Amino acid sequence: MDKVMIVTGGSRGIGAATCLMAAKYGYAVAVNFRSNRDAAEAVVTAIEKDGGRAIAVEADVSDEDDVVRLFNSVDEHLGPVTVLVNNAGIVDQPSKVADMSGQRISRMMAVNVVGPFLCAREAIKRMSTDQGGQGGAIINISSAASHGGGGGGAGTYVDYGASKGAIDTLTEGLAREVAAEGIRVNAVRPGVVDTEIHASGGLPDKPTDAKAHIPLGIVGQPEDIAEAVMYLAEARFTTGAFLDVDGGV
Repeated sequence: MDKVMIVTGGSRGIGAATCLMAAKYGYAVAVNFRSNRDAAEAVVTAIEKDGGRAIAVEADVSDEDDVVRLFNSVDEHLGPVTVLVNNAGIVDQPSKVADMSGQRISRMMAVNVVGPFLCAREAIKRMSTDQGGQGGAIINISSAASHGGGGGGAGTYVDYGASKGAIDTLTEGLAREVAAEGIRVNAVRPGVVDTEIHASGGLPDKPTDAKAHIPLGIVGQPEDIAEAVMYLAEARFTTGAFLDVDGGV
């Protein structure tokens, strides 16, 4: 069976590092992106340059029709997905809950929670041994913020933390639901990783500022999270697990 991985939000940061590493493990890779086609195509080019197979697929994971199209496109060009990495996610500017708009909260949950649910649904349809599939793995990218109140201190990202708490619950519940169908479901919970998301969330200096509070004394890199993802992709006796990759926080 060909190994096919879909990485949502695969054009930058943790997603891009995961795509590149997966190709080295022999996966054909679908690099999902929402708006930055050039970045996604650059990842595809890098994979193909090393002899791998990859495609870039535009889709907003919060849009049900887009998610269905994403998986159908992968079926057509690479074959049925065997590993789904639910990586796409957003953060907003620091804000107290009292000041958050309904639009902000709804968008946060649509991308960070509804998106992974929709993608998991489509993956299960293709992986489940009950539906003619050959099994597979779903890896959710959660966050240390899921059990830390938001990850940016008081009055910052409670909505983001809540969305990742939902991902933890999805991971644990879905792992039990589909284990007998040959599907493993696990999560990686990154700590502070040096990616662009901090700038988009209004705290561009967060990696530098956090370093002093990380027991290992270093800030995570996207490749550190990609390594954890690849372990869970191959760990055949592991499901319902949370792998904290946070430098010991």
